Amino acid sequence: MVNLGLLPGFDGNYKARDVALTFNDCGNFRDDWIYLKTIKSPCVFTKGIKAIELPIRHGEGKFFAPKEVIKRLFTDHHVVFQYATPDNKPARGKFPYNPNGSLRDIAGICDPTGHVLGLMPHPEGYNHFTNHPDWTRKKEDLKRRGLPLPEEGLGIKIFRNAVRYVEKKLL
Repeated sequence: MVNLGLLPGFDGNYKARDVALTFNDCGNFRDDWIYLKTIKSPCVFTKGIKAIELPIRHGEGKFFAPKEVIKRLFTDHHVVFQYATPDNKPARGKFPYNPNGSLRDIAGICDPTGHVLGLMPHPEGYNHFTNHPDWTRKKEDLKRRGLPLPEEGLGIKIFRNAVRYVEKKLL
């Protein structure tokens, strides 16, 4: 989406290439689970999500842009997700919490309308409870506390938010 110019979409310009994704600072492909902190934005995909854990699978996931573009992304509320620690504090560029060296821990951005979202982690990779590497531990914990087992993974919440938004606007 950034290569096509769909993001960030400054001033409604969906053809400019203002940001880029480049090689991970660690120099290799990463296949892991990371924590994201949600940032206040107009993004319709993040309603009710303050933090989320999602899988990553990439060798070129470092978010990069000139300083003035990064500043504008934050000022105009285009930043949607930042890499974080397990306790939802900023990653501050520290590996492995920021797994690729993304500037200012940026993991996802949206356009000005909030209708276009691009993020490096893969919400589709957490579509079922059993996709999480600790699912058996979590299952046992929920059973011991007498709580029901969720069927969906947290990644589905992002897509469900988009569907609800469209339903609300069209119906």
